[in-house]
Amino acid sequence: MELKLIPLEIPSGSNLILGQSHFIKTVEDLYEIMVGISSQVQFGLAFCEASGARLIRVTGNNQELQEVAVKNAQALSAGHSFIIMLKEAFPINFLNSIKQCPEVCRIYCATANPVEVVVAESEQGKGILGVIDGYSPLGVETEQDIIERQEILRKFGYKC
Repeated sequence: MELKLIPLEIPSGSNLILGQSHFIKTVEDLYEIMVGISSQVQFGLAFCEASGARLIRVTGNNQELQEVAVKNAQALSAGHSFIIMLKEAFPINFLNSIKQCPEVCRIYCATANPVEVVVAESEQGKGILGVIDGYSPLGVETEQDIIERQEILRKFGYKC
């Protein structure tokens, strides 16, 4: 077995959701979740099929984001993984619905930060072990940092 660290591409102004599923039906179900929650979201979805034809299945409503999702999926090549690249919306608005999708087994991360994916490769194939999402903390928040955190949550409408 060989361990690899795969950086993912995230275009400026975009976020990604990286997860694992178990069935090709995921492609249509995740598409329906995305458009059902937001009429403004722009996204591309790539799903790595783990058996049968073993294709990268693709959908979305933004060609550029679909291409980036495919590029990331090709770099990972991990069976049953999916990547959703999105703009004009935040992952937090989709995560609960994605987690409730019957085929979805887990979400590894949802972020706009630089991401490196820890992948194990064997003779059979590749699998995701985990992710490195962003950077390590530089300290503990101060009273001013707490105020700023609370203000940004209110600005985005997540708290009253």
